[in-house]
Amino acid sequence: MQGRDESAFSKDEVIIQREKLSDENLKRIIRDMGLKVTDQRLAILGVLSRGRAHVSAQEVFENVKPKYKEIGFATVYRFLKSLSEKQFVTEVRMGGFPARYELTPKSHHDHLSCSVCGKIVEFQNSDIERLQLLVAKNNGFKLTGHVLELYGICPDCQ
Repeated sequence: MQGRDESAFSKDEVIIQREKLSDENLKRIIRDMGLKVTDQRLAILGVLSRGRAHVSAQEVFENVKPKYKEIGFATVYRFLKSLSEKQFVTEVRMGGFPARYELTPKSHHDHLSCSVCGKIVEFQNSDIERLQLLVAKNNGFKLTGHVLELYGICPDCQ
């Protein structure tokens, strides 16, 4: 992109807005995993559905611990890993920060990450998607997926 003015890119960037899942949808996820629906599992999924889009296992644990005193960090972590393995949850690892988890979105998106506070912004940009396809094609690749993570300093930390 060297030598190319940023205004040459279209302004079709979209910041992703998450839809909240109903309790019935959360229960369906647990059942689809072949697990029994429990209040603890619902609470863990609830944190992912109703809170910030990208949360660490520690943040999930701290959110459910006050209501479920007996829950351990290992339980939260194992359930998040199982959700990730079954592709209900996506594990996002960015820039040396602890892994963060998000409910797997319906459509592909990329991430901007603040290297100071760890804030993550999701976006879609058709110019970036087209360029990635072009790079793959020019190198003889059939693109099957990608992860784009951009690092910088968010407005709050500048």
